[in-house]
Amino acid sequence: GKQVITASQDRDAKIWSVELGECLHTLRGHADALRAAEFSPEGKAALTASDDGTAKVWCAVTGDCLRTLAGHEDALHSAAFLPH
Repeated sequence: GKQVITASQDRDAKIWSVELGECLHTLRGHADALRAAEFSPEGKAALTASDDGTAKVWCAVTGDCLRTLAGHEDALHSAAFLPH
C-alpha cells in the first residue's frame, strides 16, 4: 500500500500506512532533530538527515538502520537519493 515518511524534531522518523493511518516503523537512532526524510526511488530504503551531522540509510521494509553516513562537522539540512 501507499506509505509516507515523516521527520521530526523528536529525533525520529516514522513510516506510515496512508490507508490505515498507522505508524508501521519508527526509525530511531539520530542524536538530534531530523531535517529531512525521503524514500529511495524504488521505495525499499529511506534516507534521513539530522542536526547531529549524520545521514542514515534505513530499510523501509523492516525499519532497520543499514548505514550511518558521518563526516560533516555541522547539522545536515537535506539528503537525497540519486534517481535511477
